[in-house]
Amino acid sequence: MKLLLTGGRIIDPSQNVDAQMDLMIENGKIVKIGKGIHKPGNASWKSSAGEITVIDVRGMAIVPGLIDIHTHLREPGFEYRETIQTGSAAAATGGFTSIACMPNTKPVNDTRSVTEYIKKKAVSCNIVNVYPIAAISVGSEGTTMTEFRDLQDAGAVAFSDDGKPVTDSALMRSALEYASSFYMPIISHCEDLHLSAGGSMNEGFVSTELGLQGIPAIAEETMIARDIIIAEYTKTILHIAHVSTAGAVRLIRDAKERGVKVTAETAPHYFTLTDEALREFDTYAKVNPPLRTDRDVIALKEGLKDGTIDAIASDHAPHASTDKEVEFEYAASGMTGLETSLGLSMKLVHEGILTMKGLILTMSTNPAGILKLPKGNLKIGSDADVTVIDLDKTWLLDRNSMRSKGKNTPFHGWTFTGKAVMTIVGGDIKYRELP
Repeated sequence: MKLLLTGGRIIDPSQNVDAQMDLMIENGKIVKIGKGIHKPGNASWKSSAGEITVIDVRGMAIVPGLIDIHTHLREPGFEYRETIQTGSAAAATGGFTSIACMPNTKPVNDTRSVTEYIKKKAVSCNIVNVYPIAAISVGSEGTTMTEFRDLQDAGAVAFSDDGKPVTDSALMRSALEYASSFYMPIISHCEDLHLSAGGSMNEGFVSTELGLQGIPAIAEETMIARDIIIAEYTKTILHIAHVSTAGAVRLIRDAKERGVKVTAETAPHYFTLTDEALREFDTYAKVNPPLRTDRDVIALKEGLKDGTIDAIASDHAPHASTDKEVEFEYAASGMTGLETSLGLSMKLVHEGILTMKGLILTMSTNPAGILKLPKGNLKIGSDADVTVIDLDKTWLLDRNSMRSKGKNTPFHGWTFTGKAVMTIVGGDIKYRELP
């Protein structure tokens, strides 16, 4: 397939490009970028290379395919919540061309066979690129380390016990050292279970008023401090998942200034909502780590602005209604995010927190770098993974029309400005709203 996107605003942080140009795709690769490639005509025109389909994207942004490095596809084992097929469809709808899925499936992705199953299923779905993240420990139980090299050979791109912290400091040290020898990151779920035990929301004024046991910010921050100290001592690579507190941002910023090889992500709900969203006991807004305070939201935005936080990742966590429509304390944690991540993150641009180039850096280029994926750019010769964003498109989120099986979003009825209107993976259009 030969495809020409014409008249769009190409934004590629990897090349420091932000200009109106055309982009040509052939045989799944980007073959030309520049002004004046397009020849006047109808839907297609002939060149020496054959017939080329032309799509006019004037007034829209052409960016490297968005990459979400923290999703939960639930398969195998929890297909009633999500499947690789439905999760991939949700990703394409949200503008993502590549996603990385966490290992807390059933069975846990702690063996070659599970990793290979995920890879093969994703290929058969043929929607977006799916990169498995394997468990750090067998069964994510935090006692015995998995076979990192075997899992890497099977297709794993990182290791994490996400959903559970690695409480054994010696195991975390070994994992960091071993993974770094393969140039792969450890993704740490930072939570002190003794401090968070019994909690269901942020510890603070709102939790006190509601009579719910809280989870203090230090439950996250003490583990971040520990992992940074270990990574600094061992000179290894560490990535910190779903940062939610001001103290966490400060710890990461200080570590980076000292030269520690640490990267970090936050999710859109952490810089959009606060614990005030729980006053009506809305289980769709129950997440772990929990929604924090205005002070934390401000710190997260500042962390994104100054580069302390490297990536925005959805932490897409689909659940069935039976997981959520129960008493607040017993409801499962997590919300869907693949179809709302870009819309929520665009608000950072509207507020002047990030430029469009800065947004794409955190949603494509940096995520590719963290997982060392050959993605996140529009360089000639690169895979044609491209997202087209209508920056001015206003749209209303209806949870009933979402592609994900999980309808557990607190953003139902919200209006957003800015939407992915075309998602191209390997040169093939996987999602399209354009005429």
